[in-house]
Amino acid sequence: MDDDTYPKTLYVGNLSRDVTEILVMQLFAQIGPCKSCKMITEHTSNDPYCFVEFFEHRDAAAALAAMNGRKILGKEVKVNWATTPSSQKKDTSNHFHVFVGDLNPEISTEDVRAAFAPFGKLSDARVVKDLTTGKSKGYGFVSFFNKLDAENAIVNMAGQWLGGRQIRTNWATRKPPAPKNAQDNGSKQLRFDDVVTQSSPQNCTVYCGGIQSGLSEHLMRQTFSPFGQIMEVRVFPEKGYSFIRNYSIID
Repeated sequence: MDDDTYPKTLYVGNLSRDVTEILVMQLFAQIGPCKSCKMITEHTSNDPYCFVEFFEHRDAAAALAAMNGRKILGKEVKVNWATTPSSQKKDTSNHFHVFVGDLNPEISTEDVRAAFAPFGKLSDARVVKDLTTGKSKGYGFVSFFNKLDAENAIVNMAGQWLGGRQIRTNWATRKPPAPKNAQDNGSKQLRFDDVVTQSSPQNCTVYCGGIQSGLSEHLMRQTFSPFGQIMEVRVFPEKGYSFIRNYSIID
């Protein structure tokens, strides 16, 4: 049953900078024999991550189910199937890259990935950080395998609220677009009709923010289910916001 057609390598992200390859191997080996662990340290401005390769697919699948969302050294790790073998550097040069600007400084790479994932399969996502301070520069990039997915993300996410701010989206260029004029920032409050007019008819994802406490998937489903069938809910309790994706446009 276990052969080369079944994936055996996991992506492990959102790691603490104190996590080592040895620690990851020890934790994952409790679920099944591990072949290797490769920590990615060359991109020091991004969140640390690694690839864990198992000898057998069933052990990798069990580790994915058991370890995703678990805390390692105080940080909740994200575990998924790796898109590339651990021995290869991910090449996204021929993929379709989207610039994401005007980000709240508290927004992380995982937040950006979660916000754009509903539009299609992502090959990469990152918030650009200052190498000296480690703080966000207020912009990032997401990469899609499919051009149409990238186009839909640009159209649908332009002006959407993420972490209390309206973000900008565009095709990525060699140099990020200049920040908005400080006098314009926050001076124009869009009306509901303006948001609806500027949004794509295919946009079924709603941002809900400003929740001080008690945020949960159950609360969001209970609140939004009267408006239509819900396809997906993503909650970020520590940051007070969530995304609700419906099968059709909410009336």
